[in-house]
Amino acid sequence: MAMIEITNLCKGFGSHQVLRGVNLTVEKGESMTVIGGSGSGKSVLIKHIIGLLFPDRGEVKVDGEVLNNLDERGLNDVRKKFGMLFQGAALFDSLTVWENVGFGLKQHTKMSDKEIRDVTTQKLALVGLKGVEDKMPSDLSGGMKKRVGLARAIAMDPQIILYDEPTTGLDPITADAINDLIVDLRKKLGVTSVAITHDMFSAYKISDRIAMLYKGEIQETGTPDEIRGTSNPIVKQFITGSAVGPITAD
Repeated sequence: MAMIEITNLCKGFGSHQVLRGVNLTVEKGESMTVIGGSGSGKSVLIKHIIGLLFPDRGEVKVDGEVLNNLDERGLNDVRKKFGMLFQGAALFDSLTVWENVGFGLKQHTKMSDKEIRDVTTQKLALVGLKGVEDKMPSDLSGGMKKRVGLARAIAMDPQIILYDEPTTGLDPITADAINDLIVDLRKKLGVTSVAITHDMFSAYKISDRIAMLYKGEIQETGTPDEIRGTSNPIVKQFITGSAVGPITAD
């Protein structure tokens, strides 16, 4: 069963056409990673999936609902199905760790602070953090901030988690620990996952399938093994990081 269906998605800004007819389906419980270089349209695509942008043509369907057809109330209901790990963790500097993790619960439920703190403690434990509830973001390492951001993403028990460049800015060992955590959480929680990244090590490790976006179109979709063995010159150049090929450096 499809959790996310993107059909002929086109989006431009002024004279610049970013997405040129994207077609992509993500099954329920699947981990899909969209790879591509800077400016390929990955961030614009993920904003359509969560209903922050809307197509010029085509449609995005989430759990059977066409986002284009929903009013603000309907969109908010759909958005509650999502958790998101932002590229820079995007923690509030003035809030403690538990207040950051419980921010959505504070805004969207009638839970007491004690109940929210209990939930945040559980979610922090799931991402391998204990005893940090009262720390401030400034007290945390980059890897810990990512884990707190991930705890916040799962705080409201979402059906779908979006990952925006989850390993950017981390050293290789910490990045791989985040990859392991993403895989572990999907197994434990049964969520559908969509990541955007240019980190091929991460893409191979966390994905059931990988789709490459280039010049606003999906060039190829396949399992990690299928992508590794691709004959598509655009995909092959990107995954090997070669300077020689049809993709030219900006």
